[in-house]
Amino acid sequence: MSQALARVYPNQIAASGIGSPVSLTRKQKAAIIVRLMLAEGSPLPVSSLPEGMQADLAQQIGQMRLVDRDTLQAVVAEFLGELEQVGLSFPGGLEGALSLMDGHISASTATRLRRMVGVRADTDPWDRITAMPIETLKPVLDEESTEVAAVMLSKLPVAKAATLLGKLPGEKARRVAFAMSQTANVDPGTVRRIGISLLMQLDSAPPKAFEAGPVERVGAILNVSPEVTREDVLRGLDEADQGFAEQVRKAIFTFVHIPARVGPRDIPKLTRAVDQATLVTALAGSQGQPEREAAAEFILANLSQRMAQGLREEMAERGKVKEKEAEAAMNSIVDAIRALEREGELSLIQDEEED
Repeated sequence: MSQALARVYPNQIAASGIGSPVSLTRKQKAAIIVRLMLAEGSPLPVSSLPEGMQADLAQQIGQMRLVDRDTLQAVVAEFLGELEQVGLSFPGGLEGALSLMDGHISASTATRLRRMVGVRADTDPWDRITAMPIETLKPVLDEESTEVAAVMLSKLPVAKAATLLGKLPGEKARRVAFAMSQTANVDPGTVRRIGISLLMQLDSAPPKAFEAGPVERVGAILNVSPEVTREDVLRGLDEADQGFAEQVRKAIFTFVHIPARVGPRDIPKLTRAVDQATLVTALAGSQGQPEREAAAEFILANLSQRMAQGLREEMAERGKVKEKEAEAAMNSIVDAIRALEREGELSLIQDEEED
């Protein structure tokens, strides 16, 4: 930049005798330099300045009109003189410092310092909170008071807030929804303080080695385990920790749970998501076991009569199915249901005890 100005005004470095106009503020001088550099086509990283400074600079440029040549020369001479005295520059701001020191400080230190960036006076904590996934926000929402939960849901995007509200127990969901109606007069300062508190709480959570909790992990494994293994493990869990065993049972979703967890109108979606040979194998393999038969009948009862009759005929032709093949087919159906749930095509019915 100094070289560009020196080329435009080659005599100004030597023109130290020209005094800086005392009537100009530093903002006005900065506006003059920026206007001059833009006029000469020199690139200026103005966007790297803090937003407040960018706004002040733009407003100052908008207020100024004409500057005589002597004043311009004096401002340039002063600016070049100050540049000549600079021996070392720093990036400015904590984020710039972290970028400069990347690879030279530990990851934990960098993370802790970045948390400080997230709650500075010139940042909105809700920007980071709204960007967090539902799985991260739900535990905090479960633990917070009704009033804080109401503010949190009010600040989140509508779709995300609706999903989180649906995951709350029925009574708390009703209290939070009512509390949201009382948030009209909450002042912005209070909302910001709540956001900062929540963000610090979210940031202070230690990193997890596993994305899912132990209940979900054990439940997912038992979902695809042979029935004999699943029942044996659950009996062992009952003896070791009955409470944990009960939570795992609620997390388990297998073929026999379809009537209780899948809505009748979603069954046609399921049959379209699974190839017919797998469906026939699962239905035929369910015969002879009451719970499996009930699930198979539930599926057939919620299809068109023509399709159900066709499947029954194929089941009869299929004959006896080996247990291993039956369980593999049933697991494929469960996987298809889980995939439809993730895609938002269906919603599993929650256990009434959880409400």
